[in-house]
Amino acid sequence: MKIKDIKILVTCPGRNFVTVKVVTDEGIYGLGDATLNGREMAVATCLEEHVAPCLIGRDPQNIEDIWQYLYKGVYWRRGPIGMAAIAAIDMALWDIKGKIAGLPVYQLLGGRSRKAATLYAHANGESIDETLDNAAALMEDGFKAIRLQSAIPGLPVTYGVLGDKKDYFELQGNRPLPPEEEWSTKKYFNLVIELFERARERLGDDIHLLHDVHSRLTPIEAARLGKLLEPYDLMFLEDACIAENQESYKLVRNHTTTPLAIGETYNSIWDCKELIENQWIDYIRTAATHAGGITGLRRIIDFAGIHDVKSAPHGAPDLSPICFAAHIHLNIWAPNFGIQEYVGPGNEEMQRIFKHNIKVEDGMAFVSDAPGLGVEFDEEAAAEFPYKRSYLPVSRLEDGTMWHW
Repeated sequence: MKIKDIKILVTCPGRNFVTVKVVTDEGIYGLGDATLNGREMAVATCLEEHVAPCLIGRDPQNIEDIWQYLYKGVYWRRGPIGMAAIAAIDMALWDIKGKIAGLPVYQLLGGRSRKAATLYAHANGESIDETLDNAAALMEDGFKAIRLQSAIPGLPVTYGVLGDKKDYFELQGNRPLPPEEEWSTKKYFNLVIELFERARERLGDDIHLLHDVHSRLTPIEAARLGKLLEPYDLMFLEDACIAENQESYKLVRNHTTTPLAIGETYNSIWDCKELIENQWIDYIRTAATHAGGITGLRRIIDFAGIHDVKSAPHGAPDLSPICFAAHIHLNIWAPNFGIQEYVGPGNEEMQRIFKHNIKVEDGMAFVSDAPGLGVEFDEEAAAEFPYKRSYLPVSRLEDGTMWHW
């Protein structure tokens, strides 16, 4: 069996997705997700011009060798663009191998460690009351873990809050240039403690609560927040501060027992090695699409397990259902799985293009037993939604200083 063709398919059913289709000379094909929000065409070009030509004629079953070839075989290792390209090829090869074997990918990884993957959903609102109303509705739907985000009074826009938009796809699908948004740490602190105090009063103690700071704090501010949130027993505090200097989390860890999670922007084990081996974090949130696919993420998960760190893969709406399927297969296998982020099935257009039978019930995702990843991609439907340039926002302090997004 040889790789005959590699297609790079870019579509925008509300927001952009980059999909890779690896086709063999025996007609078996595999799918991978190469989406990199705001830099989609950079990855697509990398795949088309630099990666795909090197793989035609190779045996698709040699997943490890191809991964090492793409990683070690270039001088410019790592980086979000290169690792997203590797990730998509890797997912597609695992999909092919599963189809050849007639087995779902999780069986190739070593089989089940659990019956299903626990999910956490998002509750947000323009006020604390609206956020808690939405959280209560999610609890009625069976979710046992919920991330809370609420609009910050005094700021025109708040991360994680939809405003007048109906979903994440409408929120981020029409930004031809990066919008600029204001941030105030002081105003944020005025809100966040009240949010969780009232959440525990209304939602009770049995629900797992989570919160995403989105790297807006300095390390000492993050430490202070973690300590203030200790009475409300969060499952974890996500991206409390930037960790380009991984030792920043040593400072945070030394001041709070609130569990810490980070990793959605990481693209290799080297980005989180010190965080994990020093046990400065409790959950690693790297995504398969951003960290070299199933092969790359499996290495991170295994390394984390040695140090009692759990996996909690990123699950934002800028990752396609192919990535979600890859995560569910990994989650079913991983002995140190913690929880999976979930933002819903996507809009109708997206569901037309990406078809799968992963069942979500009572706040859990049940893996498909179809061979491979269990996702199909409708190329004709995808062609109806051409690429549209779109960006994440830019964040500035109220005085105009550039800040972390």
